Amino acid sequence: MKTVQVRIASIQDVRDFVNIVTKYNTDVDLISGRYIVDAKSIMGIFSLDLLNPITLSAHSDDCDQLFADLERFIVK
Repeated sequence: MKTVQVRIASIQDVRDFVNIVTKYNTDVDLISGRYIVDAKSIMGIFSLDLLNPITLSAHSDDCDQLFADLERFIVK
């Protein structure tokens, strides 16, 4: 399992983020405080506080390509 911090700032970002994540067969969660939602769920993402960075947790050790595709969302 690998984790990174991501920032999803707009409605278009949510749509683009979900389109990227759904291409992969890996389980991916977004964690904000005590809430955990499926990163492939648009409604789930909108239920989170998008003003702050969110923890993305990919349940795979081979997720380098996923992180490369999500590069513009990852907080450095």
